Amino acid sequence: QVRLVESGGGLVETGGSLRLSCSASGGPFESRAVAWFRQVPGKDRMFVGGQSRGGGNKDYSESTKGRFTITRNNAKNTVDLEMNSLKPEDTAVYYCAVARPTFGTGHIPRQRSQYEWWGQGTQVTVSS
Repeated sequence: QVRLVESGGGLVETGGSLRLSCSASGGPFESRAVAWFRQVPGKDRMFVGGQSRGGGNKDYSESTKGRFTITRNNAKNTVDLEMNSLKPEDTAVYYCAVARPTFGTGHIPRQRSQYEWWGQGTQVTVSS
């Protein structure tokens, strides 16, 4: 069982930046792909960005590519999400997640069901 704790959310103006952090403990963090998702009320939890278990591959949604950067540190069991050029539509609760163990070294799953452990979420609000 991996326990994930997110931090770093808050209120920021359009065009601003935030860095989210996720700390993992209690399980096989380094052997799994990791990702950030986000969710707004009444909608599905959506993939934002992910990094493969070996760290060599990264993947982003079309809406965040070029603005967000995911970085994992297996020595510290952390995964961060650097968010730049923030827009009001980025407003959501952000969750970090650890994938199920059934994927290859370079694979980054995008479906919510492919992730086994989740943090409690952190709110990001971008004012217009």
